[in-house]
Amino acid sequence: MTDTGRRVRPLRTLDTRPARYPTQAQAESAARRLALRHPDRCRLREVGHSRAGRPLLLLSVDRGPRAALVVGGPHPNEPIGTAGALRLAEILLDRPARPGLSWHLLLCLDPDGAALGSGWLDGPLTMRRHYEHFFRPSFEEQPELLPAPGSGRPPMPESRALTDLIDELRPFLQCSLHGVDFGGAFVQLTGPVPGLPERLARSAERAGLPLDLDCYDAIGWPSPAPGTYLMPSPGSTAAPQALPDEPELSTWSYAARYGAVTAVLEVPMWAVDAVADARPHPRPAEAVDAAARALETRAAELTALLPHVPARARDEHAPLLRTAEFNLAVGPRMAEEWRERWSAEPLTVARVTTAGLVAARLPLRVASLLLRLLAGARGAAAEAARDRARAIVTDSLDQLRHRFGARWVPVQEQLAHQTRAVLTTADLLL
Repeated sequence: MTDTGRRVRPLRTLDTRPARYPTQAQAESAARRLALRHPDRCRLREVGHSRAGRPLLLLSVDRGPRAALVVGGPHPNEPIGTAGALRLAEILLDRPARPGLSWHLLLCLDPDGAALGSGWLDGPLTMRRHYEHFFRPSFEEQPELLPAPGSGRPPMPESRALTDLIDELRPFLQCSLHGVDFGGAFVQLTGPVPGLPERLARSAERAGLPLDLDCYDAIGWPSPAPGTYLMPSPGSTAAPQALPDEPELSTWSYAARYGAVTAVLEVPMWAVDAVADARPHPRPAEAVDAAARALETRAAELTALLPHVPARARDEHAPLLRTAEFNLAVGPRMAEEWRERWSAEPLTVARVTTAGLVAARLPLRVASLLLRLLAGARGAAAEAARDRARAIVTDSLDQLRHRFGARWVPVQEQLAHQTRAVLTTADLLL
């Protein structure tokens, strides 16, 4: 039986084959094969192109008037999204068509970003290798976020393709398939879905995942149940102000004009069990201040390495440099906000753990990007800069492994939870 109570034939690929994240080429080939094998139910088409001209491919299953839209690959450092879109297609095609319902699976919303981080997928899926190939664009270059009115900035081609698709399909449900590098499973919703929190909790338990009780992206948002967050109304100041993302300026909220609920589904690559710990932290102010100081110190160290990036790398790898500079600007603002908003209030172990994870993860990301940018730099000063960046990477990884106990979640368990969450959300809304 599934979480939704309907009996389905088990998938051999889901149960017995160790799963990996597909590369973009592998995902496109797999989608084409599905469309060829199931021409009566499945079709593949281009719905737009990226800034660099890469195709945005939509795999549609069945033809009912009620449409569910699934967005894979919104962030390039979260390959579970593309893998999840493909696995959903396999599951759906292994079942009888559901009358009146159609599924539309966008394989990857940011193929340009995915290309910049794809080196990890071809070798061992280790923590160190992940960050050797890390890339995640700054907020203004993430396709799910739309420019603010009056900003003078047009939507990116990928963003426009997605909003056009939403206008065409008028979905009742949009699922955005995300992953977190360290933490737990959670969902962010544009509207309540009765029964979903309980189902997600059971699914996470089956996959061996903690539920994130205080994820940084949703701190201060209404949380009707552990691991479930409702996006705040426009203009709310509940969420962290150091991060310039606003849910109301996103493709998540765009779908609401057609009555859709958007579910942003998150699953960790490395689980940290303490994010599910609701007990009061014994020394919250001290712990938050330590995390803030660590983040400020690392940001200052890494900022001092930026001048050693050679001019050629600044031109050839501009997206990596913009991401590094963006994170270095955000880090100190986060630290200041923690002291202002958290130091005088009781906090759970989960909240303090969240701050510690950010304080370790953000410098790890920047140091990893700088190692790529400094790879061709020559001279003693450049070598010293590389040595310092390597030391920060090593120290950050050690913290995440040993202090936070980060443990790898097999890809098949990530996929199992994410696909259960999508199918359950659709069933509950229907």
